[in-house]
Amino acid sequence: MSQARARVRTLVDHPRFQWFIIGVIVVNAAVLGVETSPGILDDAGWIVTLGWVTVGVFVVEIALRVFAHGTEFFRDGWSLFDLFVVVVALVPASGTLGVLRVLRVLRVLRLLSAVRSMRRVVAALGATIPGMASIGALLLMLVYVCGVMATHMFGSTAPDAFGDLPTSLLSLFQVMTGDDWANVVRPVTDAYPAAWLFFIFYILISTYIVLNLFIAVAVEALDRQSETDKAEIVAEVEEGEGLMLAAIADLKAEVQQLRQEVADRERPGD
Repeated sequence: MSQARARVRTLVDHPRFQWFIIGVIVVNAAVLGVETSPGILDDAGWIVTLGWVTVGVFVVEIALRVFAHGTEFFRDGWSLFDLFVVVVALVPASGTLGVLRVLRVLRVLRLLSAVRSMRRVVAALGATIPGMASIGALLLMLVYVCGVMATHMFGSTAPDAFGDLPTSLLSLFQVMTGDDWANVVRPVTDAYPAAWLFFIFYILISTYIVLNLFIAVAVEALDRQSETDKAEIVAEVEEGEGLMLAAIADLKAEVQQLRQEVADRERPGD
């Protein structure tokens, strides 16, 4: 059983097998897109069959990975995600669980687990959550403070944009994203020309400073993830070199032993 498991593990971990699965995922993604056009399905019913074939490949792959890795499979988050996606694909299209069929589009996300570089990006984004939360809290405080100020200062002049706090917060969010923000503030600046200073200050802080902090945190996390990957690769190479040197040493010892045995046999009088 152990030899069979080792062979299956070698198969599922082989780069060619991984590329085959990536190709199946891409084909399945194309099928999911085509299935949104009923007219095409009526003319090419084989597409549905192709979709079920790709699902069958996923099921076989998951079964092989469970057999090969055993309990290790269920301790890996990406493996559990793949299992969830495949289980959702097998949910009946009718009945109370039919609404879950819309989750089958998650099969496209299997590329995240199949491609190592994508896994690295997702891991880096996960590492940015604490920093992102702090920056998000800072941004919320800024928008809230400016919203209260704008409601008090401009509520009577532009009630449609700053009549109450929720409306002011929505208007400031629109200004922050740059979505037609000039028309939002123009009624206020027409009445109070100096109000441009308030909105310019708000845009500089919210857009050009706070939002760019998100990018800085993400870039820093990607750099840390890249350094971690490099360290893991170096460790793997060093481990491989150590195993290789140990194997060479064993081979030298065996050769020396064979030479000694040959010399003993050729010694006169033996």
